[in-house]
Amino acid sequence: MATTLTGAGPRLWAPARQRSFRLLWLGQSLSLLGDGFSYIAFSWMTLTLTGSTLALGYVLAFQAVPRALLTLVGGSLGDTWSPRTLMVCSSWARAALMAAVGLSGLAGTLQLWMLCAAAAAFGAVDAFFQPARVSILPSVVDKETLTSANALLGAGARVSAVLGPATGGLVVALSQAPVAFLVDAVCFALGGLCVARIRTAPREKETADPDSGEGAPESGAGDSLAARIRAGVRYAWRDPRIRTMLAVDTAVNFCYAGPFTIGFATLARTSLEGGSATLGLLNGALAGGAILGTLAGGAVGGRPRVGLLIAGLAGWLAAGMALLGVLDHPAAAVGTVLVMGFAIGFQGVFGLSWIQRNIPQSVLGRVISVDMVLGYAVAPVSLIACGALAQVGTGVMFAGVALVLALTALGVLASGAVRAMR
Repeated sequence: MATTLTGAGPRLWAPARQRSFRLLWLGQSLSLLGDGFSYIAFSWMTLTLTGSTLALGYVLAFQAVPRALLTLVGGSLGDTWSPRTLMVCSSWARAALMAAVGLSGLAGTLQLWMLCAAAAAFGAVDAFFQPARVSILPSVVDKETLTSANALLGAGARVSAVLGPATGGLVVALSQAPVAFLVDAVCFALGGLCVARIRTAPREKETADPDSGEGAPESGAGDSLAARIRAGVRYAWRDPRIRTMLAVDTAVNFCYAGPFTIGFATLARTSLEGGSATLGLLNGALAGGAILGTLAGGAVGGRPRVGLLIAGLAGWLAAGMALLGVLDHPAAAVGTVLVMGFAIGFQGVFGLSWIQRNIPQSVLGRVISVDMVLGYAVAPVSLIACGALAQVGTGVMFAGVALVLALTALGVLASGAVRAMR
């Protein structure tokens, strides 16, 4: 045990000794920082032009819908082409878009329809970056350091998700909305430059997975885009382990979208009576716990039974949701959310590393894109369902979510193939 703890620090930072990984970390962090920046820039620019929250809804929808619709296409192209190329092209395209919007805003020629078109183009281009940033990692680091590499990338991503909107708001406050677009363009341009300098290893020859009986999908490079997407979806569906990973990720995304937005806001206003300060503490505890859990997972390393970790995460979240439904003290609620976030970050490192280690690179991007699309699809369902349940009572909403997660945990434990996953 002492040896394990002594080696935790060097193990966590081992990937950072590789130049290509450092470039990937910086490029991804800058891009995700830009994503958070863009949300503030689009929102404030729309409100400045129109003063209409309905118009803001249109602009954000124009960005979200193409991203959701094209993610499967982005995953498929990442399996056929180079993920690095997709990341670079996406970063530089978003840089050009942000620069064009910023300059139009400074010139006074920007109109609402231009913002909608730019938001749609931004979402479409971003759909090619997101699967590629996950599928590129096995070609940058070796399999033994995947867990630590995912931990460092995950921590950077979560920090960027917090800093992006905060920095964007600060830039808007100190200058004006068009300037935020220009700063955002610089983030994307620098991120693309970092990724362009990464050296990736050639793809390994695909072999069948002895545990699943699955090799690479039967769809070849000469097949149509639709055929490659269908082959990737079939590959994910036929392996019970991948099906389980996708189901649990969907359940966790369900927990994020509704309970961690509507639920937190309702708790802050009613049961905890803390207002916006308590809401900020709850969100900060979730983000902080996830960062700590991610780093802890990378420091522990090894190949634990991922199936048992998945079941444990679902059960842990179920218990946390049930507690949130009955707690009436802010400190207790913040502590509960902190440990829930820790569990999400800790398991996520091992789950993602298992996917990257066990799924052939020729289909990895498509499997990841299926996971992302399921998350995009379940988010509005969660928001609507939790909003309706919260009208009945906050306890009812959290109890319903806890029941779904408890059933998910039992379903995972019922599968021997999933329990044996490493």
